[in-house]
Amino acid sequence: QVQVVESGGGLVQPGGSLRLSCAASGSIFRINAMNWYRQAPGKQRELVATITSGGSTNYADSVSGRFTISRDNAKNTVYLQMNSLKPEDTAVYSCNARITPIGRGLAIDDYWGQGTQVTVSS
Repeated sequence: QVQVVESGGGLVQPGGSLRLSCAASGSIFRINAMNWYRQAPGKQRELVATITSGGSTNYADSVSGRFTISRDNAKNTVYLQMNSLKPEDTAVYSCNARITPIGRGLAIDDYWGQGTQVTVSS
């Protein structure tokens, strides 16, 4: 079994910072891309940031220059550093890990964390 657990959400004032963490554990052969998504009330889920196994990154236009995604392969963990937060960043943030489990050959399965609430408000 594979588990993905997020942490680090909370309430922050506009202009503030938060760091989200997402750790994968279990029967993991390889972690491929890791992604952060968010979904605000009444809106569609949005891909916020992606990091490949090689460390290449990509960001949504709405967060580029303010958010930074990084990963620690030794800890099977991905981070999302969020700076200059705005009220429109308020959402549930979810981690997605594209993992090849042990014993599954070349298969890549999607695993999701439980989501963490980020609220930006004064």
